[in-house]
Amino acid sequence: MNPGDFDYFLPKELIAQKPITKRDESRLIIVSENKIQHKKFRNIIDYFSKGDVVVVNDTKVFPAKLIGKKETGGTVRILLVRQNGRLSWECMVQGKNLNNKKIIFNSKIHGTIINKNNKNHIIFRKNIGNLLDKIGKTPLPPYIKSDARIGRYNTVYSINEGSIAAPTAGLHFTKKILGKLRKKGVVIAPITLHVGPGTFLPVKSENIEGHRMHPEFFSISRQTADKINNRKGRLFAVGTTSIRALESCAENGNIIPKTGETSLFIYPGYKWKLNYAGLITNFHLPKSTLLMLVCTFLGKELIFRAYNAAIRKKYRFYSFGDAMLLLKS
Repeated sequence: MNPGDFDYFLPKELIAQKPITKRDESRLIIVSENKIQHKKFRNIIDYFSKGDVVVVNDTKVFPAKLIGKKETGGTVRILLVRQNGRLSWECMVQGKNLNNKKIIFNSKIHGTIINKNNKNHIIFRKNIGNLLDKIGKTPLPPYIKSDARIGRYNTVYSINEGSIAAPTAGLHFTKKILGKLRKKGVVIAPITLHVGPGTFLPVKSENIEGHRMHPEFFSISRQTADKINNRKGRLFAVGTTSIRALESCAENGNIIPKTGETSLFIYPGYKWKLNYAGLITNFHLPKSTLLMLVCTFLGKELIFRAYNAAIRKKYRFYSFGDAMLLLKS
């Protein structure tokens, strides 16, 4: 298989540029082997039963986008990826000849770019952890040209800060929907996977089998593992990040509590380790590893048929777009 096998045409006007006013008013396409249906996201409650377990990713996006200037005045755009010391951050940098260059953010905050082991890092003079809200911006994907508050680019259940992008399938949930699910007897089980650049980097290898994912931190607690392993009903995952974390620590049909990093790349031919009833996800970019994952879940032919139906009905696509519920038979 090559990346072109997962390509499709999307009119630019269908790329959602801002979030919908009410999270649960987004549209929802229900895809199963037998039919495709069109609903509102608030209708998703009807598809769960008592004893079902819904796994959500409780990671929280931080204001990782920084804009500074070189001492010569040129603008430098920086995306913080992860903190690897009190003053040091791994980062992605837009600009040339920046190694050992001083970057100024304001009169009190500046740092120096260094390249180590082919990765860029920025070393600050002071710990900026509690200052990011002042100098950082919401790290929206490049296809979104508008601004959005960091709170709207986070799920209502986000707790553990560390992502540079939202687990977007969860953006549609409201506290009201979660409350109704719990009242129905559905178990909400949180995991954490901090979304890094590896999730979105393009597949450049001629064959997708040659692509390597960058490692991302994840953690699944004993409590969540017990909820999943002892469930009385079916298992659902909210988002590709949740399902990658689950598959990274599944053994013999059960979840082993684990904290670490995963580079798991799921593409057609992959054998699932757990028995999932459904996956909630957004619409993904052409040729992306995320699209390859959802094609693995329900089959490429059916997924592309659903994408074509969504395009015809003018669904909103990508991070701030509408949602899909993929149901196994």
